[in-house]
This record gives sequence, C-alpha cells and structure tokens, in this order.
Amino acid sequence: MALLTVFTPAYNRASTLPRTYQSLCEQECKDFIWLIVDDGSSDNTRELVEGWKNQDNGFEIQYIYKKNGGMHTAHNVAYENIHTELNVCIDSDDRMAEGAVKKIKTAWLKARNKNYAGLIGLDADMNTGRIIGKDFPHGLKETTLGGYYASGGDGDKKLVYRTDIINSVPPYPVFEGEKYVGLVYKYTLIDQKYKLFVLNDVLCDVEYQMDGSSNTMFRQYLKNPKGFAFLRKVAMTYPISKKRLIRDCIHYCSSSLIAGNKNYISESPRKVLTVLCTPLGWILTTVIKKKCKLI
Repeated sequence: MALLTVFTPAYNRASTLPRTYQSLCEQECKDFIWLIVDDGSSDNTRELVEGWKNQDNGFEIQYIYKKNGGMHTAHNVAYENIHTELNVCIDSDDRMAEGAVKKIKTAWLKARNKNYAGLIGLDADMNTGRIIGKDFPHGLKETTLGGYYASGGDGDKKLVYRTDIINSVPPYPVFEGEKYVGLVYKYTLIDQKYKLFVLNDVLCDVEYQMDGSSNTMFRQYLKNPKGFAFLRKVAMTYPISKKRLIRDCIHYCSSSLIAGNKNYISESPRKVLTVLCTPLGWILTTVIKKKCKLI
C-alpha cells in the first residue's frame, strides 16, 4: 500500500485541476494515491479524471462524486475513503511543490515512531515563489497548529496528518442549508493531544482564486452563520490567546445573531464574556451586512 493519499476536493475546477495533476506526475517519488472528491461539479471534471486514470502516470487515481455540500463535506468523504498511513489535501487550484512527496516520506520515516499527529510544512505563492506568511523559526522541531499561530506564526501552512489521527476526532458537522464549516475544527481538537513534526520545506504552491472561500468570507458569514458560530464555540473552548478569545466571542455573538439563535448565551462556553461581547457582535453584524451591500 502507498504511504500517502493526496486528496483534492473539486467543485467546477476543470480549468485548474490539470495543473494539480501535472504537479503530481512530476513527483520523483510516486508512493502516493491521488483521490479526487468531486463536490457536485457541473463541468467536465469527471471526464478529465477518467482520462487521466487511463494514462501511465505512475500512481493510482481514485475518483468519488458527491452532491455539492461544501469543502468540509468533501473532506468528510475523503477521510472516510482514505486507507494510507498519511494524507494531505492539495486543492484543485494548487500544485504539489517539486519533490514534496519525497520530502514528506523522508521526514515521516524520521518522525513516525514519536507519536506525532503528522507533519506541518509550508505553502508558497505559485506566481512569486514567496512563502505564504512566515516560515518556521530556526530550530523549531515540533509544534501544534494553534501553538504556531499563538507564538506569532502567520499564513496558511500545509498539514500532513496520520489518517488514524484525523479520523479519531468527529467529522465536520453539517448544518441544513449551509455549506461551510472551517477545516480548523478537526485540527483544533487534534492539537489538544498531539504535536506536529515541523518540515521547513514548501509542500504546496498555491494561488487564491477570486471566487474561492478566502475571497468571499463576508458573504460566507451571512450564508453560513450556524457553521461559523459552531467554529467560534470550539475556538472559545480551546483559546490560543486572550486577544483571540475576545475576537472569537465577538464573532460568535455576530454569527448567532445572524442565525437567529436566541439561546446563544446559554449555549456559549464563555457566558459572561458573551454577554459583554454582544453589543460588539451587533456592530460586527452591521459591518458584515454593509460589506455585502445588503444595507
């Protein structure tokens, strides 16, 4: 069996998915499976993948089609179908960095027996080659994801998890009528028990799309308030700093108000703070609606 599953959630990304595929074909080490989870695409994603499966590319390709439900539901389906020791998500508009699979394998053979949840590596801008955010401090050998950011870290990082560990915490919840729950939910729960082995190398070359979730966040707040409120509750339960706790509480109040949840104070893990932050939650809600040009 292969060591690694590279999984790619895809929703109408037939225009960018070929470069993801090409980056995998160019990997020196082919000790991986590529799993594409098609989240209800209406373009020719299926036809592209079926064509690639018939080519001699040196690695196995698996394809699963599901009804559109959002990125987090595609991750749920992926984790249910991954059987390799490790897994990593490479989005459908990104490229796996040159030599990344070999770097992952080499690092993991050193860290495998030390009870790590997996590896944490770097993302780089596809067009400039610059590291996204900051790289890791010199000499840092292990960290949690939350601990990295709490100590001043910045920018998206590439996470390579043990499959048994990622499946040891609950799946992403699904809220009726909503299609977004932050992926950090699972990572936060894992942080409470395990650390990640630091791999100070670029594992993924990224390009943020104008219609991607990172660029539509204010509308996401309005469309998925229950999902955001849920995520803020988790963050408030496991705060990484006092400043971040207050920020998350304000967002929790705002998302709960948008969702029309009258019980949000009693459901909060920080009830007193939630009462104090409610006025700021109202203000944030007004800002969000203005940003979305709904007022």
